[in-house]
Amino acid sequence: METLVRLGSSAQLTPHEALSGVFGSISLAAWIFLLVPQLIENYKQGSAEGISLAFLFVWFIGDITNLAGALWAGLVPTVTALAVYFCIADFVLISQCLYYNYVNARRRRKESAVSAQTESSEEEPLLRRGSRSSDNTGLPGSHRRRSSTARSDGGGTGRTASLPSITEEQPRTREWLKNTISIFFVCAAGAVGWAIAWQSHAWKPAPEEGAGNPEDTQPMAMGAQVLGYISAVCYLGARIPQIIKNQRDRSCEGLSLLFFILSLLGNATYGAGILFHSLERRYFLTNLPWLIGSLGTMAEDAVIFVQFHTFGDQSSAVLDA
Repeated sequence: METLVRLGSSAQLTPHEALSGVFGSISLAAWIFLLVPQLIENYKQGSAEGISLAFLFVWFIGDITNLAGALWAGLVPTVTALAVYFCIADFVLISQCLYYNYVNARRRRKESAVSAQTESSEEEPLLRRGSRSSDNTGLPGSHRRRSSTARSDGGGTGRTASLPSITEEQPRTREWLKNTISIFFVCAAGAVGWAIAWQSHAWKPAPEEGAGNPEDTQPMAMGAQVLGYISAVCYLGARIPQIIKNQRDRSCEGLSLLFFILSLLGNATYGAGILFHSLERRYFLTNLPWLIGSLGTMAEDAVIFVQFHTFGDQSSAVLDA
């Protein structure tokens, strides 16, 4: 995080340091808006069944240890404030998910009770009427075959069968356009924010390792370093429950694609911001936990993108059935 805000240095700005600052600022913008798409998706769906609570809780632990490490290492106040913001945002999303899960579980229990009462009261008349149509309804899988045949026939015309695919393409195009515009504005906001901070001298290039005040080059406290590694492990492990859930359900319904795109953008630009600042060995080792946590999760995000692509059509087919 120390690549995002640097104060009190008189070092001359170099292209690498400028890129480090821009990437760090874009990463900051991505993290600030990261959870907003999933909050909106949950609100629109009125449900949080698509997202794994284990994913959110492990991520929350990662943000807590990140905050503790920032406090222990004595990082600049802006970094600590951001760590606090991340914890609050995690808490809000977890609370929303728990609320929707509770409300929907309660509603399902009520519907099940009403359905059980209705079935018991209508059981005898249905059995009498069912004896006349038992030739059709008694065949296992007959409903499934009829529904699949109807979908394949498309009402007898190939033209009607192609209509769902046309109507499905339009929402997908709109979604990708919306996501592209959102990413553009996040990148623009990060770049403009860095330019304003640079012009107002709120952001200044940090000196290379070994230059300037010797106090600035003292190694990070061991405890803070350990917390950083714990945070990295949590970030790496958090997505595994979500990947397993998507694979088990064979669906990404209820997940916001923009949420994971912003995560990928934030991780990529954060790692780039660190590496563009310096490749000096001690600096690299100091930031290694955060590099592992940021760049390592990109591979897991890629797996989730593959799941979005693989299960997208199947999810819509299940919903249409």
